[in-house]
Amino acid sequence: MKTYKLEAKLELPIPIDEAWDFFSNPNNLSKIMPKSMKFKVIDGATLPLYCGQVIQYTVTPLPFFNTTWLSEINYIQKPNFFVDTQLEGPYKLWHHKHYLEAIPNGTLVTDIVHYQVPFGVLGRLLHPVIIKPKLAKIFEYRTKHITSLFN
Repeated sequence: MKTYKLEAKLELPIPIDEAWDFFSNPNNLSKIMPKSMKFKVIDGATLPLYCGQVIQYTVTPLPFFNTTWLSEINYIQKPNFFVDTQLEGPYKLWHHKHYLEAIPNGTLVTDIVHYQVPFGVLGRLLHPVIIKPKLAKIFEYRTKHITSLFN
């Protein structure tokens, strides 16, 4: 099974503690996802982030394809790092590392996602035409939207 990698970086003009408070709150995900994805937190986001936390969402990654996404927080090193993995959802594998690094005048936010697509050969054929471009657009939207929130 082929594993793909997506990496996105963003510099924000806010202190690392403020960036941590924003990115470690699962309820903020719906604020930074494209409206077309109909992203909604269903369960598990009432407490501050902790290892073993399971969070359930609904999402529409493609038109007419609604799904439940269940993720688990696996590692936390406040305020610099946390990892979530998909337990159930649209991908065969989703492992998302969130890095926050204090830099002069703000915080560098780095997302590194390793993922595998579903549907075997069909999924691998759809990856360059549908899946990879869709993920790129989602992270581009997030970058623009987050930048507008903090500038």
